Amino acid sequence: MKLSPSIEGLIDSLRHLPGVGPKSAQRMTLHLLERDRDGAQQISEAINSALAKVRNCGRCRNFTELPICEICADPKRDAGTLCVVEAPADVMAIEHSGGFRGHYYVLMGHLSPIDGIGPEQLGLDALCARFETGDITEIILATNPTVEGEATAYFISQRAKAAAVTVTRIAHGVPLGGELEYTDSSTLAHALSGRTVVGE
Repeated sequence: MKLSPSIEGLIDSLRHLPGVGPKSAQRMTLHLLERDRDGAQQISEAINSALAKVRNCGRCRNFTELPICEICADPKRDAGTLCVVEAPADVMAIEHSGGFRGHYYVLMGHLSPIDGIGPEQLGLDALCARFETGDITEIILATNPTVEGEATAYFISQRAKAAAVTVTRIAHGVPLGGELEYTDSSTLAHALSGRTVVGE
């Protein structure tokens, strides 16, 4: 059955969402058009608003609508402790655990030469420049325990150690090959409290 170009376009657009295949995208499209056009309008307006307003924080690169995000601007947080994560979802997961009161640095990915993702794409030059200021006393490496995440953590740890910054790595409870976004809060809190110094 040939669908109209507009319907086909919406189905193809929904397939950009993670975990949404052709059948799911078709089911969502037909639901929105048949039963929830007001909801579809709300989704459209929310996406347009987010695309127009959301930017990267000038200090940590996390998503925000402000020049500096609320976490970086909070004077009650420990600016000397910096937790390095791969994605904004990881910040949300750690914040939900309630086990960390420092600052973050969001890489927006991991080193992957095959995909053309090097230090520049991850903002590692800006991160490493902060090591030299003397304001950071500890770097917590909370990249995902995948091959790419470990390589990224190693790269950062070498630069931090050269600047005499203490480097720790989250440990207990985060499964090898797992992702922080899908790790429960108590496991994350335990992993943060049980972090170890890299290289020991």
